[in-house]
Amino acid sequence: MLVYLWRAAKGYRLRPWASPYIRWRIETYWGIHAETIGFREFVSFGWTHRRELWRFLRWAERMAEG
Repeated sequence: MLVYLWRAAKGYRLRPWASPYIRWRIETYWGIHAETIGFREFVSFGWTHRRELWRFLRWAERMAEG
């Protein structure tokens, strides 16, 4: 799971909320506009959707293995 997070935040590892890729993923799947995502919105989103995010990360890990 950490491998996916590491790759997804490339170039923004200390500030993942600023990653265009992660913003795009959040905007595409949950409808939050990418330009409005800052630290506070990122943390709130992560906490609110933690179960869905863990499920996605487990899926991504299985896809990377297979």
